Amino acid sequence: MEFMKQDEVERLRRQYPPGTRIKCIHMNDDCHPVPDGTLGTVQFVDDAGTIHVGWDNGSSLGLVPDEDQFTKVKKKEMER
Repeated sequence: MEFMKQDEVERLRRQYPPGTRIKCIHMNDDCHPVPDGTLGTVQFVDDAGTIHVGWDNGSSLGLVPDEDQFTKVKKKEMER
């Protein structure tokens, strides 16, 4: 497993601060992935660059950038 450089982790922390809404497009987890389309709220980004999310379905699996596919949910999308 290759770790992110500190400046990359800081970039992720700025891009995904706590409270940011996220939508899982696809999670590469063979055992218990978060279902595609699930929404969640960013809790924090750890020192390895994993984005920890409190998913609306109760899961708390973290997202791994460059492995998992996800997107920020824009405010306008949440109002629909």
